[in-house]
Amino acid sequence: MSALAKRGSVVSPSVFDDFFKPWNEWFTKGDGFFGRSLTMPSVNITEDTNGYNVSLAAPGLKREDFAIDISGNILTIGSEQEEDKEEKGKKFTKREYNYSSFSRSFTLPDDVNRDKIEAKYADGVLNLSLPRKDELKKSSVKKQITVK
Repeated sequence: MSALAKRGSVVSPSVFDDFFKPWNEWFTKGDGFFGRSLTMPSVNITEDTNGYNVSLAAPGLKREDFAIDISGNILTIGSEQEEDKEEKGKKFTKREYNYSSFSRSFTLPDDVNRDKIEAKYADGVLNLSLPRKDELKKSSVKKQITVK
């Protein structure tokens, strides 16, 4: 009798592990199907007196892969990629299709100047600068009031 091995939440006899290994690796490595990651990009949001900064980790993309939209007070950052690979040999033709996408949405605070939002992509990180409206920047300057 063979021992049982647990992989994730699936229990299968270890005798079959070697037989199913090539197919199992496509789905259990954490790399996703065909080596693509199936996770949502991480986001960091910071605030200072001038406004907000949004940093989205998206390595492997190009500037033109991003779509950044504002609808009302919702900022949406997204990307769609479609890949079609074909490899030909003497006795075979191998064709792989891959489609990956993500979309992240954020509610913009009322003090953001929507006309001056800027985006830059470098070293796998998309950085958005969301400046405050000028009249609100002045009111956010700290002032010490003495007690009489």
